[in-house]
Amino acid sequence: MEFVPGLVLCRRFHDEVVGPLLARHLPGLRYSAGLLDGGSELLGLDTERSTDHDWGPRAQVFLADAAEVASARAALADLPASFLGRPTRFLSWPTARLGVPDVAGDRSGVQVFAWRDWLRGRLGFDPTVAVTTDDWLSLPTQRLAELTGGAVFHDGLSGAVGAVRAALAWYPDDVWRHVLAAGWTRVGHAEHLVGRCAEVGDVLGSRLVAARVARDLMRLGLLARRRWPPYDKWLGSVFAALPDAGPVVAALADALGPGDWPHRQAGLVRALETVAGWTDDTGLAGPVDVAARPFHGRPFLVLDAPRLATALRAAIVDPALRDRPLVGAVDQYVDSVDVLTHADRVRRVGSAVTG
Repeated sequence: MEFVPGLVLCRRFHDEVVGPLLARHLPGLRYSAGLLDGGSELLGLDTERSTDHDWGPRAQVFLADAAEVASARAALADLPASFLGRPTRFLSWPTARLGVPDVAGDRSGVQVFAWRDWLRGRLGFDPTVAVTTDDWLSLPTQRLAELTGGAVFHDGLSGAVGAVRAALAWYPDDVWRHVLAAGWTRVGHAEHLVGRCAEVGDVLGSRLVAARVARDLMRLGLLARRRWPPYDKWLGSVFAALPDAGPVVAALADALGPGDWPHRQAGLVRALETVAGWTDDTGLAGPVDVAARPFHGRPFLVLDAPRLATALRAAIVDPALRDRPLVGAVDQYVDSVDVLTHADRVRRVGSAVTG
């Protein structure tokens, strides 16, 4: 079977099947529909390998009134078992949204929700009312990548879905400064440890710390270029797609590759200096000298990343945000999937950490 990218498949499924069914059974129904709930297809990174689970003809249908959900679900009971050769039903897995595609599956690929209820369940708050600083910092960037990526097939709720996507397209400048400052603070915690591990002969430890710094740099690079960093499976792919990422990718390959410590340090320094330059390019703070320097009197080079964090923090206008602990957004200090995929847990953790 020829592979069709998921967003193309799902748009056709809506236009040729889901939309006409709703029009026939519920003429005049106002609804929006799209694919916003996650999956590699939302980032345009799906392949034939993706089709073994959570992938196929599917959509979310959003209604303004929760009282209409049951009738819309009933109208969609007539969905065909397959579309373009792909099952429209899925076998449930205890730990998956939909599971394995199967024409005899117990769940439909089309799910119906009240729009604002879906937002509260997905994000932990209702962005149609307001988006506060606490809301921004409780949102994993993967969630933002999904909601603002993906596709809207029909927006009959007076453009409500498009309005939310626009509202969440990017951080307000002060929140952006805070998140970047937190990221550079993390780099500052670890950048000098790469050389220290190497100095005592711990090659594995040195590479391990370099990998941690590399991950933070890739996320910082995406943030500086106004791209929501995805979760780790796609971080490298999305970062490498940035127009000017090539030199950084090459530098990080040197930092993480089989070379000796001087070779590894040279690559890491090039990556540090380049991404620091991208941060300067945002204009969010006063310029900082991005040249690497010795770590105090020790014989290895660092960026001294807290200098960037200090400059960014000083430029924050909101005094309440300027005085917050520099921990940033929740996925800068939490990496548990079982926390980050549950909005209620994320918000509880964020409240506990920031007070």
